[in-house]
Amino acid sequence: MNDKLRLAMIYGSTREGRFCDIVADWTAAQIARRDEFDLDRIDPALLDLPDRHGRHGTPDLVNLQQRIWRADAFVVVTPEYNHGYPAALKFVIDSVQGHWQAKPVAFVSYGGRSGGLRAVEQLRQVFSELHAVTVRDSVIFPMAWNRFGDNGLPHDAEASAAAGAGMLAQLAWWAHALRQARAGWPYPAS
Repeated sequence: MNDKLRLAMIYGSTREGRFCDIVADWTAAQIARRDEFDLDRIDPALLDLPDRHGRHGTPDLVNLQQRIWRADAFVVVTPEYNHGYPAALKFVIDSVQGHWQAKPVAFVSYGGRSGGLRAVEQLRQVFSELHAVTVRDSVIFPMAWNRFGDNGLPHDAEASAAAGAGMLAQLAWWAHALRQARAGWPYPAS
């Protein structure tokens, strides 16, 4: 039996030429340093999702729902657009409904001066409503396009890696605790 935590990393941006790929690749490399995670990259730009919510979903939407249901934990890699998070990310979150319950969520954000913190604070409220648990520590990249070199690595590689390690340690703790709790008794969502 595989005791690894199933960690879904969700891309927040679907824009052409997006910076999200660089930040997501860095995040995936940080996750790969830890043996307890089995990573599933969920990129809405690569999925055939419907234009609006409805009763019937595309095969990719059904697959997305199953992937979220199987996940033990999540890392959301999100930019901040106009002081908020992207619409494509909101569509993904709302398309899944109850599969977020009693699971932890961590954030890696990027953007202008705030580094995506306003988007993360809004996402914390959304995930709370879905009965998910957000971990306290996150990784932020203010002025992200100036923070990464041509090699795809942050100029402050050690400090960024330390922030990522702290966030992932919290995420792993919550993921283990909540997986054990979900196995012991069903979560009583309203």
